[in-house]
Amino acid sequence: MPNGSPIRTRSDRVAAVELPPGRWVSFFGNVQRGPVMLRLALCGVVAIILWATTQGWAPPLEYRLGDISLRNVVARVDFSQIDQGATDEAKKQAQKNATAVYDQNSQPLVELKARVLNELAQLAGAESLDLADRKIWARFQPELAEGTPKPTEEEEAKQFDQLQETLAVDGATEKIQKSLDDIFAPLEQQGVLEALPEEWLASSTSISVRQPDDKGFEQQVEINDVLLVHVRDQVQRLLEQELPTLELASQLFARLRPDLPATLSLNPEATRQEREKAAELVEPKMSEIAVGDVLAMAGVPIGPEEFEKLTLGHAERLSQLTWTDRAARSLAIFGMYVALYTLCGFYTYKLEPRVLLEMSRFIGVLAAFVLAVVLTTMTFGFIPQAEVIPLLLFGMTLAVAYSQPLALLLSTAVTLLGVVAVGSDLSEAIVLMATVAGAIIALDSVRTRSKLLIVSFAAAAVAFLTNLGVGALVGDPFLPTLQIALRLSLWSVIAGSLMTCGLPLVERLFQVQTDLSLLELGDPAHPLLQELVRRAPGTYNHSINVASLAEAAAESIGARGLLVRVGAYFHDIGKMLKPGYFVENQSQGDNRHDALVPAMSTLVIIAHVKDGADLGRKEKLPEPIIDFIQQHHGTTLVEYFYRQATDRRENDPNASEVDESSFRYPGPKPQTKEAGVLMLADAVESASRVLVEPTPARIESLVEDLSRKRLLDGQFDECGLTLEEVRKISDSLVKSLTAVYHGRVKYPDQETA
Repeated sequence: MPNGSPIRTRSDRVAAVELPPGRWVSFFGNVQRGPVMLRLALCGVVAIILWATTQGWAPPLEYRLGDISLRNVVARVDFSQIDQGATDEAKKQAQKNATAVYDQNSQPLVELKARVLNELAQLAGAESLDLADRKIWARFQPELAEGTPKPTEEEEAKQFDQLQETLAVDGATEKIQKSLDDIFAPLEQQGVLEALPEEWLASSTSISVRQPDDKGFEQQVEINDVLLVHVRDQVQRLLEQELPTLELASQLFARLRPDLPATLSLNPEATRQEREKAAELVEPKMSEIAVGDVLAMAGVPIGPEEFEKLTLGHAERLSQLTWTDRAARSLAIFGMYVALYTLCGFYTYKLEPRVLLEMSRFIGVLAAFVLAVVLTTMTFGFIPQAEVIPLLLFGMTLAVAYSQPLALLLSTAVTLLGVVAVGSDLSEAIVLMATVAGAIIALDSVRTRSKLLIVSFAAAAVAFLTNLGVGALVGDPFLPTLQIALRLSLWSVIAGSLMTCGLPLVERLFQVQTDLSLLELGDPAHPLLQELVRRAPGTYNHSINVASLAEAAAESIGARGLLVRVGAYFHDIGKMLKPGYFVENQSQGDNRHDALVPAMSTLVIIAHVKDGADLGRKEKLPEPIIDFIQQHHGTTLVEYFYRQATDRRENDPNASEVDESSFRYPGPKPQTKEAGVLMLADAVESASRVLVEPTPARIESLVEDLSRKRLLDGQFDECGLTLEEVRKISDSLVKSLTAVYHGRVKYPDQETA
């Protein structure tokens, strides 16, 4: 056989056999794909964010204010603590020793000096003592010692004459004035203080004197140099040294002594500032705590003093960590991240693949995951037991957006990460996990506004009972355990209230519709449905019938019947733009398609899908409802007009070839089980209207025929419906249609229509 195929040996045939790749080869092949690498990179970024925000390189402080330890907590490292009592005492002493600030007013001294010189001039100008001003002369008389007789008139006259003789000496007045200037100069500069306040008597030796014309400069003055009692002695001594006679010095001092003014006044604000500065300069007094010292007693709630010691000891311990210690803990944390990613990733891939396939959903779940962990760690140290709020919100959000099993798994992962990040023990982790699990299990659907509050009360009950049970197992005192349980219950109820308020936001972000929002959307008073009634009443009636059939069929396979029902209400809204081209809106004998060729009629019929989707987006219908509009016909064939075109082709050999694809809906095919149910219900409801006698057998035959056609046409290939589920849907549709077309008793007076 020279022209045939070359003869292959057995070895060639064996070598040509290629087995499919093994599991691990397939796994690594899939991992190397671009979209998978991108998602893995996002997971890596999330791991780094969590590591940074939770300080994964350092062990956390295991205790918080109010916690009860089962054993004595001792110091692991030596550290110092500020002795607040000793520090406060030192600050008080520093304030007490601080220099007081006084304002100096030298004007009274200047005025006193001028008065004295003026009075001396008056005495010097008097002709005799009798003609002199007796009041002025009395001021210059020294105080007599006890027991000394008062001078006589002659003695006073003699003293007056001696004073005049002294003042009459050439240059005497100028010398007296110069002496007073010299004596008063330091007083005008430093001031005179009448007395020191009581609080300064034992602590201060000097004061600060501030001149009125220079407030930026303060002069330090010894207190003894400015006290009035000492100033008087100093003035007397200087007068005796400066003046020519002791009699004149004595007379001048007698005049000055009673009128010598206090020129210093305390400045309270400046003094207060000086005291504060002195207190700030005091170094904190430290007390040393050694390894093994008890920081908190077993069975006693940790108070502020104990918590401060624990915090200081923890900070000192962190400061002593080496890079090796930090790297080892970081590797352990990242290993835990990898384990959780693997577990959650494989589970999500098996049961919730849309989370991984749609990038927006994937990023949304990752963002919620990070936010829940971060808020858990943030609330742990500030508000007791409030860390349950972000955990409950995360769990309820995923239960609403996706499914309860996924919410349970991811909530457990978040709780584990949060507990590790804050250093809580196993008992607290059990309580938190049980609380979140109770909320998720109770949240099967949100059909009423009070549902989330009911769920929160269920979670509160679980939290209360679990906390009491775990506390009894580990041996915690009853009263503190009861307080913690009550706080957990309160926060759980608050979390349910927050979720109730945030439910519309969750629906919008995750593009989901709860039963509550579906009930609101399916209200017959909706503007689109009202317009459908006005423009296309036959289509509206058809939609209502399809909704009833589809809801029962969806519930028979465990799908969301309410979602299918609401989707059925809106699935044909596109027909309201050209209602006369659809048979349910046509009066008898009025068929507009009679004037159109089959291809044009097909375009008009198919257009209601696109028109309905555009109308739905314009009126802001949710995407799941728009999906029903687009997918309820899939890519099925418009058989009526296709057959018309085929018949015309057979009767007219010159006609163009009939392209089947031109007579098919654009799709897409149903992507969910609910869309598949709606497709069958829509087809069955329409076809059942043409049955002459809709007996149960004929109805069953019709449903089976339509189901088989859709199945063989591949319309259910992308929605996940199994053969068993298709059978259950068919059975439900048969029952519903049989109930609609049930036989009735014919009364004698009724005529056959």
